[in-house]
Amino acid sequence: MHGFTLIELMIVISIILILLGIAAGQYATSVHRAREAVLRSDLQELRKAIDNYTLDKQAAPQSVDDLLQAKYLRSIPIDPITRQADWVPQIDQVVLSPDQNGTGMTDIHSNSTGTALDGTQYNTW
Repeated sequence: MHGFTLIELMIVISIILILLGIAAGQYATSVHRAREAVLRSDLQELRKAIDNYTLDKQAAPQSVDDLLQAKYLRSIPIDPITRQADWVPQIDQVVLSPDQNGTGMTDIHSNSTGTALDGTQYNTW
């Protein structure tokens, strides 16, 4: 009689399930890494736009919308971790020259309270 026994089939199915479990874990990690890379890139672009706005206008922007209206951004990026455009601006005193100062947005952070793969909090990046 030709064919496979029930034991042989169970062993093959078990091996396939183990391999699928490993692949699913690797896939989830790679998606997480990709989201973190997009977050780093978005933060870099937003910070560059804040710096350019501040230097060009001789005043810091008051919000992310100021960057959009002044055409320093084409659109407000979506935070890949929270999946919303809910960036947290850091408002500080801005001293551009001895006789010119004011308050405005000097930095920006993610609104996520999650932890990155390297152990740091996203909202500290």
